[in-house]
Amino acid sequence: MNKTKIEWCDYTVNPVKGICPMACPYCYARAMYKRFKWNPEIRLDLSVFDPLTFIKGKRIFVGSTMELFHDDIPDDWRWGILEYCKVRKQHTFIFLTKQPQNLIKWSPFPENCWVGVSASNEKELATRAKLLASVQASVKFASVEPLLSWDLVSPYHLSERFKEWFDWFIIGQQTPILAKTQPKIEWVQEIVEAADKVGIPVFLKNNLRPLIATLSATEALPFYDSQTCELRQESPK
Repeated sequence: MNKTKIEWCDYTVNPVKGICPMACPYCYARAMYKRFKWNPEIRLDLSVFDPLTFIKGKRIFVGSTMELFHDDIPDDWRWGILEYCKVRKQHTFIFLTKQPQNLIKWSPFPENCWVGVSASNEKELATRAKLLASVQASVKFASVEPLLSWDLVSPYHLSERFKEWFDWFIIGQQTPILAKTQPKIEWVQEIVEAADKVGIPVFLKNNLRPLIATLSATEALPFYDSQTCELRQESPK
């Protein structure tokens, strides 16, 4: 269990260790494994849940360095992970995947588990969201991070799909922040507008601050909480 800089959770736990077989080109975890020469073997370690037993309720991101729903991960490992989450009812456990076709086997998820799909563009999001739609979970969400491309479409059309698919939306850009991977503010704006039309909470990651800072005060208003004047970092519960 580790304290984390990921703004939408309190801790991360990684019950499956090793180099993630997804091999995303922007994966920070693979870079760390190679840099520090950590053991690359994929293996199960359920002891990471032990420190969570006696602390008050937190939001725990499960599998921050591993695609837990990859075909290479044995089913009995996932059963064990979900059972460990289920009995620690005081916590909220958050799962995020690029492999939503493998979620249905575990549906319905325990009440204290939130389940989301990760995407870097609108095509990936649509494909993965359709698979998430058949999954039962108390909160279903999307994380568009890194937001690498986005074909602008009607916000109304988007909002209707968002309403069907999601309870929460996270948006962020690739880190480290580089000009060549920085999203266009129009992409972020369209997603936020579509979510707002149907009342879906939006969480803007801190790495978007430099992008939003390029806007005028009026243009930046949709990205800030009107009460606190802080960057919008809303929660579904």
